[in-house]
Amino acid sequence: MQKIVRAVTLMGDKASSLGALLSAAGCAMCFPAIATLGATMGLGFLSRWEGLFINSLLPAFAVTALLLHALGWRAHRQWHRSLAGMIGPALLLLSLYPWFRYGWSTYVTYFALAMMVTVSIADLLIPASRRCDAQCEPPASGETE
Repeated sequence: MQKIVRAVTLMGDKASSLGALLSAAGCAMCFPAIATLGATMGLGFLSRWEGLFINSLLPAFAVTALLLHALGWRAHRQWHRSLAGMIGPALLLLSLYPWFRYGWSTYVTYFALAMMVTVSIADLLIPASRRCDAQCEPPASGETE
């Protein structure tokens, strides 16, 4: 079960970060800088589904990343890694809904997307190892985790 949780959180948060970035690349009106980058990579055709990306997919990917990082805490018990992974999606959701009417919410959205991608890359480069807490027992002699 532990290996399944680890695999789901490892791949799921990367996929949700990439999905959030691609969703933002499809909305030229909301995110002109990311949409320009997406258009140079040949993703200009995504602008047809701008409403779907912003109203449905971007929040869905952010919620997925948020939940997977919370679940990841149960696998590796490193609160600072989980917190860093949860800040980006939480800020993204806040910038899309309650803070959307403010002009600075676009900057928060860009920061949140950048943080999601940065944490995903950092997780690939520096994988988490399980940290024991008071309930964790050391392995018996001759056994490995």
